[in-house]
Amino acid sequence: MAKWGEGDPRWIVEERADSTNVNNWHWTERDVSAWSTERLRHLLLSVRVEGPEGVCQVTDVSKLDGEASINNRKGKLFFFYEWQLRASWLGTSCSGVKYRGSVDVTNLSDENDEDDLDISVSLCKDQPSTPLLDLMRRTGIKEVRKVLGEYVHQLKSEFSQGMILPTTDGQKVPAPSPAKKNQVKTSKTQICPAPKCSNSPAPCPTGVRIPTCSFNLKETFQTSADELYRTFINQEFVQVFTRSPAVMDGRKGGRFQLLDGSVCGEFTQLVPDQKIEMRWRFRSWPSEHYATISLELEDQGDETELRMECRGVPAGQEDSTREGWTRFYFQAIKQTFGY
Repeated sequence: MAKWGEGDPRWIVEERADSTNVNNWHWTERDVSAWSTERLRHLLLSVRVEGPEGVCQVTDVSKLDGEASINNRKGKLFFFYEWQLRASWLGTSCSGVKYRGSVDVTNLSDENDEDDLDISVSLCKDQPSTPLLDLMRRTGIKEVRKVLGEYVHQLKSEFSQGMILPTTDGQKVPAPSPAKKNQVKTSKTQICPAPKCSNSPAPCPTGVRIPTCSFNLKETFQTSADELYRTFINQEFVQVFTRSPAVMDGRKGGRFQLLDGSVCGEFTQLVPDQKIEMRWRFRSWPSEHYATISLELEDQGDETELRMECRGVPAGQEDSTREGWTRFYFQAIKQTFGY
């Protein structure tokens, strides 16, 4: 960090009375779970559909499990939300007979577009068959999808106001459009459970001899080499793109652990903004066996090319390791930071 009055203007705070997040450089986060719960409930209770079969109205929201947050990094906003919902509906047929049922949504999240939401409608177990169920499936699901899309719109427009702070010259940075998410959808259940790696600072063991294989990957990121370098070794950045606690000692010989202990290892060589080498393992691999990972960064102006070499992967684990790096590192970083 530059000293006050010296160097990098991102760190200069004397021009702001509150000395807070000048030029929106630092990562800031706002928890919007409470607002989201109230807003989702309000929007769902507004769902009402009519048809030749009668009228159906959402009357109660019995389940709202999840969380939501808005994050600001360098003047860009990133939205994280994940919800599982259940609502009750009451239908009244043209003859005045009432029927009860439920609506379930299992995947309202920043990883899914409005059209990709899984929405199901059913009758309560003690209810006889009725054409009102067809009305809900035909029209009610469309209305539920519509109000959930409205929630996302309000989250990204109305409620995100104030996340972008004034700059050092007193001008407020216009709120940018939310960074486009990568369309690759990630699963949170891909890593098999096994004993966690040790947090001990002692050097990693040398490993065991087993048949191994190697592979190479190449990826381009829309950011500078120094920014990408920090993203891989800074604990705060890693916890954000993995969405879980992490331990990252970003120095040569420093240990790391992420994804709930599914991955751990040790940095063996660090050349700032140019190269990262590490000994790296999945916890499901044979005990104490580590692969050697080399990440070379080449700054190409507005973007950075990353070349990855992975040696010593247990035979039969090449595809899963390649996919893991692509999805849980590269795609997650792009989706989270807009790179």
